[in-house]
Amino acid sequence: MKQILCSKIHNAIVTDSNINYIGSITIDKELMKKSGIWENEKVMVVSNSTGVRIETYVIPEKEGAIEINGAAANLIKKGEEVIIMAFEITNKKIELKVILVDKKNKFVKFL
Repeated sequence: MKQILCSKIHNAIVTDSNINYIGSITIDKELMKKSGIWENEKVMVVSNSTGVRIETYVIPEKEGAIEINGAAANLIKKGEEVIIMAFEITNKKIELKVILVDKKNKFVKFL
């Protein structure tokens, strides 16, 4: 078995960070659907701005939202550019879904 990248949202902009929230990353529901990321799925979030990497779980949110919550809000702030990645443990080849978004977190294209 291998852990394989299966879904990715590329170059999203963090729209809010809230240390007082219980935890997680909230992601635009439509971006989740297009990328194949599920509610409550574990994801890795990498800041292109600072290089910080965190792991958390996903909560669906309103259009355009990419919000870092809980303790992770100390590391990744509003306005940072991030990559959000989900992985699958499998022994089979899978089809990777990668989406590119613009500066307002609107879907641009599949990569």
